Amino acid sequence: MSTLTPAALPVIDFALLSGSQPQKQQVLETLGQAARDVGFFYLINHGVDRQLSDAVQQVSRQFFALPQADKDAVAMANSPHFRGYNLAGVEITRSQPDFREQFDIGAEREALPVTADSPAWQRMQGPNQWPQALPALQSVVTRWQAQMTAVALELLRAFADALDLPRNAFDNLYGDYPNEHIKLIRYPGRTEGESRQGVGAHKDSGFLTMLLQDDQPGLQVEVTPDRWVDASPRPGAFVVNIGELLELATNGYLRATVHRVVSPQQNSERLSIAFFLGAQLDTVVPIYQLPPQLAALAQGPTSDPLNPLLREVGWNYLKGRLRSHPDVARRFYAEHHTH
Repeated sequence: MSTLTPAALPVIDFALLSGSQPQKQQVLETLGQAARDVGFFYLINHGVDRQLSDAVQQVSRQFFALPQADKDAVAMANSPHFRGYNLAGVEITRSQPDFREQFDIGAEREALPVTADSPAWQRMQGPNQWPQALPALQSVVTRWQAQMTAVALELLRAFADALDLPRNAFDNLYGDYPNEHIKLIRYPGRTEGESRQGVGAHKDSGFLTMLLQDDQPGLQVEVTPDRWVDASPRPGAFVVNIGELLELATNGYLRATVHRVVSPQQNSERLSIAFFLGAQLDTVVPIYQLPPQLAALAQGPTSDPLNPLLREVGWNYLKGRLRSHPDVARRFYAEHHTH
């Protein structure tokens, strides 16, 4: 039986990371504890332009309000790079459809040349699809992506500090061509008799996720098995959670936290925009040497037999995308598509 507890998630003041040493040390301790105990926290005073975040929300609403034909013109099913639009009910989590409309954007890059010997994950790099009917989407999202990347990288270095690792310990995994990813997500309202799975319970596969929410609740975090807390919207703050890469890198000392979204009530909708800080596809995640007192608490990463964690970054990402997007899997990855 799942029960909701109104436990407040920790709050991290990003500005204090560049403050005096005692202030910084205090924040690093809070960050380390939040990451270890919950894996979720609010990030405030992060410096991302509030007007720019508002503009991203506004242009996202404009995109979802476009005629269906304009959205279908940039359908993810056209893209071997898993970029583009999905209608509500197309993405799958835990074998059930997620009732959310979404638009996926990655780092804007040329597709890599693919030969018969290339690993399949190389096909994940490539250009985005952008809707011709809404040119502003590309410029606004690209500007926001740059600001979010700067904050997320600084936060990743703060995690290294909090773990007593060299400050730039994770930089090589991030690399020059990281698999960054943005999702614009609209959860339509659902009636009581319908499935309320906005998105099913899952972990994220990257380093960190930073989420910009509107004022609608729905995001829930699993703090212990079958005990969920609401990550209620907090104006001006991002909700941050840890992904599988940090769980792997710390041998399970940090845990990627399971979370889900419950659909809003009928006649309302929820908009959220997720920024995922990823790693370079061709890297392999090592186990970092934590200080002995932390290493003693690291019990190894939790690996679900149905969804094993892979240290090869490209394969770990591709595995998740193939499970979530069977239509793209069938069309572009037939040799890996087993369903």
